[in-house]
Amino acid sequence: MFRGVHSVALDVKGRVMMPAKHRDSIRESSEGRMVVTVDTEERCLLLYPLPDWNLIQAKIEALPSFNPAARRIQRLLIGHAADVELDASGRFLIPPPLRDYANLDKKIVLIGQGKKFEVWNEEQWELKREEWLAIARSENGDMPDELKSLSL
Repeated sequence: MFRGVHSVALDVKGRVMMPAKHRDSIRESSEGRMVVTVDTEERCLLLYPLPDWNLIQAKIEALPSFNPAARRIQRLLIGHAADVELDASGRFLIPPPLRDYANLDKKIVLIGQGKKFEVWNEEQWELKREEWLAIARSENGDMPDELKSLSL
């Protein structure tokens, strides 16, 4: 289970050090193999352990290819998917086209989202987080019924 906000560095070769607290679970669950792809809603990346990605890809592939919206999702998510692997030092390489898509530079954050991470440019993450907090404060109870019953 991935959770938390982890500030990490992107080195000049495009490698990222996986936070130590997650390395063992990734090695155990997927032999260190992961898949990184674009997020279709935001300029960030999605990073999945390989077994979790395989389930998602199968569902995406099963969508009707004659449906334009489904085909768009297939092209974006599967078309941009790249296999990555933790090296002996716990690093993984983000391919240049994906780094460009998410505007990744030296400072990035990994945002734990349960079964996956989101990979963000640190500055962009901070701006979006503040935007979402402002929206949450201004909605004054205008939230989905599913969230209204949630107790924190």
